[in-house]
Amino acid sequence: MSLVGRIGSLFDSNEGELRKLRKLVDHVNALEETTAALSDEELRGSTARFRERLEKGETHDDLLPEAFAAVREASKRTNKQRHFDVQLMGGMALHKGHVAEMKTGEGKTLVASLALYLNALDGKGAHLVTTNDYLAKTGAGWMGPIYHALGASVAYIAHEKSAVYDPAVELEAVDWRHRHWRDITRREAYLADITYGQNSEFGFDYLRDNMVLALEDMVQRPLHYAIVDEADSILIDEARTPLIVSAPAEDATDTYSRYARTAARLQQDVDYVIEEKHKAVSLTEEGIEKAQRLLGVKDLYTGDAHAIHYLDNAVKAHALYKRDKDYIVKDGEVVIIDEFTGRQMPGRRWSDGLHQAVEAKENVKVQRETKTYATITIQNYFRMYDKLAGMTGTAATEAEELFKVYKLEVTMIPTHRPMIRADHPDLVYKTEQGKWDAVIAEVKERHTKGQPILIGTTSVEKSQRLSDEMGRHGIPHEVLNAKNHEREALIIEKAGQKGAVTVSTNMAGRGVDILLGDGVVDLGGLHVIGTERHEARRIDNQLRGRSGRQGDPGSSRFYSSLEDDLIRVFASERVAGLMERLGFDDSQPIESRMVTGAITQAQIKVEARNFDIRKRALEFDDVLNEQRRVIYGQRRQILEQGDVKETLVEFLQDEAAALADREAALDPEDRDVEKLRAALGALLAREIPAERLADAGVDLLARVEEIVDEAYAEKEAEIGPELMRHVERWVLLRAIDTHWVEHLTEMDELREGIYLRGYGQQDPLVAYKSESHRYWEEMNSRLSTSAAQMILHVSVKPVEQAEQQQEERQERAALGTASAGGLERAPSRRPAVVAAAAAGAPAGAPPARNKIGRNDPCYCGSGKKYKKCHGR
Repeated sequence: MSLVGRIGSLFDSNEGELRKLRKLVDHVNALEETTAALSDEELRGSTARFRERLEKGETHDDLLPEAFAAVREASKRTNKQRHFDVQLMGGMALHKGHVAEMKTGEGKTLVASLALYLNALDGKGAHLVTTNDYLAKTGAGWMGPIYHALGASVAYIAHEKSAVYDPAVELEAVDWRHRHWRDITRREAYLADITYGQNSEFGFDYLRDNMVLALEDMVQRPLHYAIVDEADSILIDEARTPLIVSAPAEDATDTYSRYARTAARLQQDVDYVIEEKHKAVSLTEEGIEKAQRLLGVKDLYTGDAHAIHYLDNAVKAHALYKRDKDYIVKDGEVVIIDEFTGRQMPGRRWSDGLHQAVEAKENVKVQRETKTYATITIQNYFRMYDKLAGMTGTAATEAEELFKVYKLEVTMIPTHRPMIRADHPDLVYKTEQGKWDAVIAEVKERHTKGQPILIGTTSVEKSQRLSDEMGRHGIPHEVLNAKNHEREALIIEKAGQKGAVTVSTNMAGRGVDILLGDGVVDLGGLHVIGTERHEARRIDNQLRGRSGRQGDPGSSRFYSSLEDDLIRVFASERVAGLMERLGFDDSQPIESRMVTGAITQAQIKVEARNFDIRKRALEFDDVLNEQRRVIYGQRRQILEQGDVKETLVEFLQDEAAALADREAALDPEDRDVEKLRAALGALLAREIPAERLADAGVDLLARVEEIVDEAYAEKEAEIGPELMRHVERWVLLRAIDTHWVEHLTEMDELREGIYLRGYGQQDPLVAYKSESHRYWEEMNSRLSTSAAQMILHVSVKPVEQAEQQQEERQERAALGTASAGGLERAPSRRPAVVAAAAAGAPAGAPPARNKIGRNDPCYCGSGKKYKKCHGR
């Protein structure tokens, strides 16, 4: 189906959906008078009454009219805000698990309260997902009085903080929405009926929950219902963003700096070629030879396997990643700027060594590389919810992707008052300077009348350039970008006042409500100027949406030039041809619906390409996602089950049987009993009397099984059955976590090179699935072997003793003395479980890291390679 056909179909189905919602709205309105007659006490009892009815078999749909009427009444009494009919329709769409597209100023925060309350009634929790901590705290504090009036609880989670709404608490805060918060634990915040939080906080809590060693340390409940605010930003723009729990790895600061100096001496189009459409850079043969001379390396592709990777990252950092566009340098650190929102992203780092390469380029401190312990993409996290919904001002253009990936339908909710904003056709100039001159001219003209103006730019660099231009022309203005985001609230507050001129990056394009000052309506409302088209139409629409809120007058116009990235890369020939044929010079722009259409077509082409990239990437992600689901399910089962003795004994029996297999196949007189005795002794951490094996006769495997059972029983008697159950869980979880981390590293390396299979006429995805299955089987084999090798080698010590030994080891390490390593867990008033260190383990035991090279001799002494023996 063509794009026009798809959009037409979307609008037809949308009208049908709205007709259904309007009928439901009539039911809610019919209950308004009855609900208004309830006392405050009766209203507060609503939650208990609704829950009782759910338990008796009624559904959420049965309760919807009464629940929505109760929320509306609570809002009228507490916040003095009454939900409009269109807001009720938005709430109904959210309850159905749709994305509600609602224009700026239509009150999405109030709309969400309806669906959140209804879906929290079954006591499984409902989440409101925002793009930052401030919005989570503010939204929860704003809606908190409504939920409290209904007898429901609301909390918010932020970075290293969580709190519950409590009107009895009175904090000092300028914003009344921040005053009634009482600090609670993370777990308690998730136990609240409704929880607000930033998307990454929810994701990281999920990852950390799947690293704990005790069930009581988990904070999240099963993922039940979520509304994603700014759904297109989180579910599409950030869909591929991996959330990573990591720890520092090896330090390679000098290496990054050396390669950064080399990259700076390479020349574009001679030593490397930039492919702008794909945002990639490729080294030429000349570039490789020059880099080898500069680095003093004979061949980058032999010897150090990481050398070419360091060089690729250094060239990418030098050629593709631009300061004040992709990142800023703040307080000696490289801080990423969100391409779509223009905001700083502190704490977030590019992966695979790229961030270190940018740090080396900027000559700031290079942070150590990290090792991944757990990871999940935003996309895969939100697909785990039983029911998902979203709201945003711009979803229609992404309806196909939202449905294909998340099974989310888009419902376009009408505005409360008619939209009267005038959107003028684009003006396209030959050069960027011609465009800037025209922008300045229009700003001067409108500023003279006193009309407020919001000017959107695509980067910090361009916002500062335009600010300099306006300064030279004597135009007073404010600049809002990632470098001065602290003043955002103050700048936005004044942006709709008479005579205000505001230059902003995409920061002002999303989640910002600009209120008009006195007399501004008569001047035509807020005028929005876009200085460049974004790759995605909805980003442009978000900027336009700052004007014309709730029926206010307003206008918008976009200025473009043939030197803008989008037109230059994707539409230059078509638009330039039009300008040449019509004889336009730099002072004469094209103002034509046809040109605007050509630019829009370029955006559609880019959106389709990006969708295909995300779709293909998701197919790869799904492979690891399924493995993650299995591993985390196993961990959860271990924590809930408690007793995993049977599993550990089975692993130990399999391992011992594998050691005895070769000897059992021989006649008793031909067996190497000493060799088997040594291998079993290493595995079971005790001396095995030779006669126990020598007189086994034909039943050697049965005798070995008997010896294993005896060894296990002795260990259990030594430390006690209750503590042994703790040890077993710890060993099994430790083995899972250790080998899962190694598996993640291997999968990263596999993913990085799998596309080369395409040159061999092999589908990379098919190859990836096949290889990842092999890796998975190998990991499971190593995991069971590791757990078997560890279980009888653990020792248990009181916390105080373990801490004292740890201090002694640190002191010896500080003096340069080799010390035995070990993992200690010291929960309050419990013994610490300490894994046997290499120095304390019996001869023949595997290394303390439980990782042996696949081509190394096996630890059992068979003489075979590990991969052919116990690593099979």
